[in-house]
Amino acid sequence: MSAASRRDPLPTKPRTTLPSTIATVYAAAREFTYVDCPLMAPARLPWTPPTLGRVSMVMAELVLVLVLCFYKTNPRDQWQWEDIGYRTGFIAAAQLPLIVLLSGKRNIIGWLTGTSYERLNWLHRWVSRILFLTVTMHMGFWFADWARYDYIKIKLTTDPITQRGFAGWCVLLWIVLSSLLPARRWNYEFFVVQHIVTAVGFFAAVYLHLPQEVKVWIWLPIGIFIFDRLLRALVTMFINVSVLNRRSRGSANLLSTATFQPLSESATRITIDTPTVTWRPGQHVFLTCHALAPLQAHPFTIASIPEDGKLEFLVKSKCGGTKRFLHHAEKSLSLPALSDDLRQRHTRSVVLEGPYGRIRPLRQFDSVFLIAGSSGATFTVPLMRDIVLRWSKHAHNRVCAWNHPTFVFQGAATRYIRFIWVIKCRAQYDWFRSQLTNVVSDVRQLRAEGCSLEVEISIYVTCDEISGGGSSHQGQQKASEPSYGKVEEVSAAQSEWPDPEKQGDETVSIVSVSSNSGSPADAVAGCGLNGTCCCRQTIEDEGEPSGSKQQCRCNCDIDKIEFKSVRDASLEMGYPDQRTDALARTSLPQPEIAILSGRPQPRNLIRKTLEQALGESAVVVCGPKGMVDEVRRSVVALSDERAIHKGTGAQGIYLHAESFEY
Repeated sequence: MSAASRRDPLPTKPRTTLPSTIATVYAAAREFTYVDCPLMAPARLPWTPPTLGRVSMVMAELVLVLVLCFYKTNPRDQWQWEDIGYRTGFIAAAQLPLIVLLSGKRNIIGWLTGTSYERLNWLHRWVSRILFLTVTMHMGFWFADWARYDYIKIKLTTDPITQRGFAGWCVLLWIVLSSLLPARRWNYEFFVVQHIVTAVGFFAAVYLHLPQEVKVWIWLPIGIFIFDRLLRALVTMFINVSVLNRRSRGSANLLSTATFQPLSESATRITIDTPTVTWRPGQHVFLTCHALAPLQAHPFTIASIPEDGKLEFLVKSKCGGTKRFLHHAEKSLSLPALSDDLRQRHTRSVVLEGPYGRIRPLRQFDSVFLIAGSSGATFTVPLMRDIVLRWSKHAHNRVCAWNHPTFVFQGAATRYIRFIWVIKCRAQYDWFRSQLTNVVSDVRQLRAEGCSLEVEISIYVTCDEISGGGSSHQGQQKASEPSYGKVEEVSAAQSEWPDPEKQGDETVSIVSVSSNSGSPADAVAGCGLNGTCCCRQTIEDEGEPSGSKQQCRCNCDIDKIEFKSVRDASLEMGYPDQRTDALARTSLPQPEIAILSGRPQPRNLIRKTLEQALGESAVVVCGPKGMVDEVRRSVVALSDERAIHKGTGAQGIYLHAESFEY
């Protein structure tokens, strides 16, 4: 950013030997940490192998613990088993503070490393598994020593210290097993509650098991836990309780009140018009609404930027609290037009905790590639808007080209932004329609003023009952007769994307595909629920003409294509009238926004971004784990292809990945 303020035409590219060497080392280290572990190939495992960076950190911790446990000892010597049993017990107790420290949401490790708590959770789990290994070795060596005298049963039935230690091992075994991914996915709220309860039981058993001189290793993690909880409670009270916050303007005990609006695809928009927190794009908060989901705190990514003056969340309904949010929103929307008093009654008081989350400022990169799947756009859209806003704020001269002699820029060094959003149906475009439209308009104005910022936006629709197939721009998709039979001509007034200026009683026609084929093979081949056409074809190159290569084919046995109004089609799906009207008024995307049917090929899209980059690039992905893994592998392959670590002069690639997982 300092280079940009000095009017450097290439502010993100190192010029001298030392910065170039540092950039090359960083690029090589990133490539090493992003790559899959070669010893755990996908062909051998039913799950995605961990990255080499994570494996290296876990192995370093494991080697350190094993060295401390067995340094200058001989495990084969039975006369040293008792000494090893003592040492492994002390090493196990010494690991407890680190485990608790990694579990806190406000911890010193995250502060020192610039990492948020959610990116340390995996390390917390693996350090806990190493603790379980250490405790098992501690118990195993004692049992081996007692087994020579047939003394194990006597110790377990008569010795209180042994009984407490064995109870602690059993509790730790349950904690490790219940923390595996299937258990967390089964019921996350139950997992959190039982995890805290069993952890308290484990610490109690260990406290009673340890001798007095080493109980300090119990008090340290207890103190860390209390400090984290107390700090979080104080910050939460200051944010939410009116008597403690200077922004209080009313008599309500809680400052934040939220409105709930139902959206397509079982999504809910939660809006807080008077936010009491300050945040940065890409952060999230824990939201609690006791009126709808008592004693539940859900982490939601903030879908707005501070300049909006409000907090917005876009929540996909799954089960539990998120399903109740959607039900409340639909219930409120189905009522007649509400007066201000009645509308106020349908708002709900909420409690916010946070914000949390950190990401390197993207405005310091020359090119930024953003890709998201479904609700992952709540992470990427604010990041894109923030970069554009930085340009807009600092374009004071109305002439801001890099080579202008009086140009001084301090907002962003980014020249190029590539935004990809993969959605299931076109109705989801309305989630961020206004935000994307504003971005296109702002960039168009900046370029007219001479600024060198370029933004490309592509939306991939993978499974849509409106879509006929083929890739197109501006939402104007055409179905070919050989694939879908005879298609009736639809006028512009009845196109898929109606004109928002027309507020009359005109209905908008959409294509509804019905199918009589219900075989499992057809479902796998590309048919979704209710006869929805799912385009699973990968678009290799957006620039290719929409020929046979890019024409989406739905493999269902289609008998007929019938046209229905949006209102009729939505009522069949059970949507209220107000939501149907909102869907029918979905506006035509800007010409700069490309709408395509199919799935993107991340490697080709990222390669094009890197080829035009004049400095370091950033790749940000937020979506399902499969998408995140594919993007990460693409970054590794392109980094190796460009031979960044070999000093070719190609600039490095920074990757930030956010996946949908617990």
